[in-house]
Amino acid sequence: MAAFNKVILIGNLTRDPDLRVTNTGLSICKLGLAVNRNYTTKEGDSKDETTYVDIDAFGKQAEILSKYMQKGKPLMIEGRLKLDQWESSDGQKRSKLGVVLENFQFIGGREESSSQSSNAYDDNAGRSSEVNSNENSSNQSDESFDGDVPF
Repeated sequence: MAAFNKVILIGNLTRDPDLRVTNTGLSICKLGLAVNRNYTTKEGDSKDETTYVDIDAFGKQAEILSKYMQKGKPLMIEGRLKLDQWESSDGQKRSKLGVVLENFQFIGGREESSSQSSNAYDDNAGRSSEVNSNENSSNQSDESFDGDVPF
């Protein structure tokens, strides 16, 4: 029988990333993600449900997430489910489902910088070069038009 283990979640971080490095140099980042679900009951009431998921990231991805993410920021993750099992100090068997991160995508805009004018300058510079290239392409097409329609 074939098996498929893939999870895609979008949510907000519940805490700042916790980055640790093993003795072998492997970076491990632990994240908490809150995933919201809105639904309507049979009675027509709107309900909100939040699921909290523990995420483990490794290597370069762990380092990047630790550097750029913080509590409350939105994140999309792709990964696989992993069952953690252990025995508590009182002898009880415990288990918990978590996600091992395989890929991620930052969501939302960039952070606001302390210098608003530099952001505006960068945005306008990008737009002006885009406008200039569009103007150049439209001028070229006007010059090559000979009035004969090909259909």
